[in-house]
Amino acid sequence: MKKTVNVVGAIIQNENKDILCALRSPEMSLPNYWEFPGGKIEQDEAPEEALKREIQEELGCEIEVFNKVENTTYEYDKIIVQLHTYKSKIAIGTPKAKEHAELKWVPTSLLHELEWAPADIPAVDKLLSDEINK
Repeated sequence: MKKTVNVVGAIIQNENKDILCALRSPEMSLPNYWEFPGGKIEQDEAPEEALKREIQEELGCEIEVFNKVENTTYEYDKIIVQLHTYKSKIAIGTPKAKEHAELKWVPTSLLHELEWAPADIPAVDKLLSDEINK
């Protein structure tokens, strides 16, 4: 039986409506795939609180968390990932790649050009469809 892991991802937008994308480093599982930064939800932790903590640890900045964008379950070879993605924005600080190979701001309309981790794709699709429906 595969273990299910609950994780959160931050869809961080800047004032230009670009999205912060994080490239998984060679040391991480799923290396060289893009993802929304975030991480595991600890026991008894609200997803929004987990997201704030993870972004502080991974990017060294504080975020404000807004509405949920997508809730995705994706089955990888060894684990099942339950990913909760939330729109958010930087409240304090500048994001720095502490664990990721690279961070970059990408216009929403160009998100499909990156090679995303499979669990992140439904949220990317939703952002793109929202962009089209504006």
